[in-house]
Amino acid sequence: MAEGGDRGGHDSYRSPLASRYASPEMCFVFSDRYKFRTWRQLWLWLAEAEQTLGLPITDEQIQEMKSNLDNIDFKMAAEEEKQLRHDVMAHVHTFGHCCPKAAAVIHLGATSCYVGDNTDLIILRNAFDLLLPKLARVISRLADFAKERASLPTLGFTHFQPAQLTTVGKRCCLWIQDLCMDLQNLKRVRDDLRFRGVKGTTGTQASFLQLFEGDDQKVEQLDKIVTEKAGFKRAFIITGQTYTRKVDIEVLSVLASLGASVHKICTDIRLLANLKEMEEPFEKQQIGSSAMPYKRNPMRSERCCSLARHLMTLIVDPLQTASVQWFERTLDDSANRRICLAEAFLTADTILNTLQNISEGLVVYPKVIERRIRQELPFMATENIIMAMVKAGGNRQVQRFLEEEVYPLLKPYESVMKVKAELCL
Repeated sequence: MAEGGDRGGHDSYRSPLASRYASPEMCFVFSDRYKFRTWRQLWLWLAEAEQTLGLPITDEQIQEMKSNLDNIDFKMAAEEEKQLRHDVMAHVHTFGHCCPKAAAVIHLGATSCYVGDNTDLIILRNAFDLLLPKLARVISRLADFAKERASLPTLGFTHFQPAQLTTVGKRCCLWIQDLCMDLQNLKRVRDDLRFRGVKGTTGTQASFLQLFEGDDQKVEQLDKIVTEKAGFKRAFIITGQTYTRKVDIEVLSVLASLGASVHKICTDIRLLANLKEMEEPFEKQQIGSSAMPYKRNPMRSERCCSLARHLMTLIVDPLQTASVQWFERTLDDSANRRICLAEAFLTADTILNTLQNISEGLVVYPKVIERRIRQELPFMATENIIMAMVKAGGNRQVQRFLEEEVYPLLKPYESVMKVKAELCL
């Protein structure tokens, strides 16, 4: 065992999503430091709101909490949790240790889910805020590619058998259309997130009614103030101990749907690479095979497909969890959610970073495409059909689609469009 309970390094398992694939910014959002710092921020917001509404909390206590938001003794918290078997109370004690004057008012009237669930909702919101511009950049790169190749004829496939002609740009628009739907769905779910707020142990706010001596208007104001401090426009009116786990289903549904889109796109690229019509970027020093140096394996697209499959399977977890939450709450949601929510976002982050890298360096081989068209022409028609198809609207179709459906969707993300993808291992 590593000293001090450290489970990092080379002598213990680490999730490849964090150690190998996902971006540092997404890993930080799901880190212990970010989580427990947010717990302390929530305790501060609660104390500030309670003070504003008349509870006997001093400015000195508030200032002491503010000064120690980042002063987290993780070793002490781990030792406390080992004794108490309760993560929230372990951190209440740890925060109180460095804030002795404020210790009595930390977590005043709250239940564990006040920090646990509200922090999860803040993390989910911030994680969506990282994903949305990345997805927008992928769409933008593919739109550039589609526009550039809008008039390049290529053989279409149905059942992966030769069919009628299409264009390389038109085929790319199929990918873009799916990703635009994903962008809209991710934005919708992100904007629909509501704060759990200040609700007490079973959602009745009983502890806060007692603190404010039955003044329900002050309790409602308390809920509103803390919700606004957390940056949410709305809070749930009704909760049990937790926010409804249907929210997690919504979140993972749109991420799983994104996974399906990316899997389809990257499968198409892998098949086209086999046909030698198109391939993903292949670096100068990249090795395709340890035994066959001539190989140019589409490893980026394969990685996307591999991780997208994992992302799609994660939707089962919140479905099962929501279905077995008895009455106001059971704790069998906790361990499962620690894994599936983080893994879903880290996986989505990885496939979007990788897909952006792919889309910024796609290579097309027109001569190979032309040769395959010529091979199939006798079974379809003459060369004139190629020109007639393009003249009849191949290019116009792509341009209209980009101008009417894609570019308006990307407008809010113009400021981040120039960011290049940095591929992890």
